Amino acid sequence: MTSARPLRIAMWSGPRNISTAMMRSFSSRADCSVSDEPFYGCYLKATGADHPMAQDVIAAMDCDWHSVARTLSGPVPNGRPVWYQKHMPHHMAGPIAPDDLEGVVHAFLIRDPVRMAASYAAKRERVIPDDLGAAAQRAFFEREADRTGRAPPVVDASDVLRAPERTLSRLCSALGLEWDHAMLRWPAGRHTDDGVWAPHWYAKVEASTGFGKEEGPRPPLSAELSAVAEACRADYEALKHFTLK
Repeated sequence: MTSARPLRIAMWSGPRNISTAMMRSFSSRADCSVSDEPFYGCYLKATGADHPMAQDVIAAMDCDWHSVARTLSGPVPNGRPVWYQKHMPHHMAGPIAPDDLEGVVHAFLIRDPVRMAASYAAKRERVIPDDLGAAAQRAFFEREADRTGRAPPVVDASDVLRAPERTLSRLCSALGLEWDHAMLRWPAGRHTDDGVWAPHWYAKVEASTGFGKEEGPRPPLSAELSAVAEACRADYEALKHFTLK
């Protein structure tokens, strides 16, 4: 790291996008604390979205937008120098926007919307484009690029799975972090920082000890899911243009 100040990383991702595996990866660093979707409770309480375990999530979390934002800009848990914050851009449906978070470096994790739609549909009966967050993700990326005068770091899930060390070392470099090989492995099972929703969503990552194999052919989709994926296609492709090389 190049600064004595804590490095807060806000990673913006849609659901079903190896986002929890990425959180596992960063949590494997001895210098890094992690947080799992800290605005999820706020989002569910504000919108009434019919998500699995919604009431459990609301009961377990701080659901005050301003309070959560203050916490994320405050002391890093366990006094560590790095704080990896896993976020979903479509959760930002209240008075706090991603732009309002202070003292963070923003990065973006993307995935082919066909794969996201197929994976999401396995966990929730109905899927609409907003559930995948691609439009919200692109909108914030463009605002952040305009604000800083340069493209924030973008990584594609397919690149992480195909070449995890190469892709993550480039991400670390873009974030001002030294590469740490510990990011490639983690213990199986539940993580102490997982959200209360883990029993519904995290079975695959709980069984893992590292990133999975390279993705195979795209899964077939119903006409309805194909329309959802297609609605997200342009936003995904716009960010894919900026993936780290």
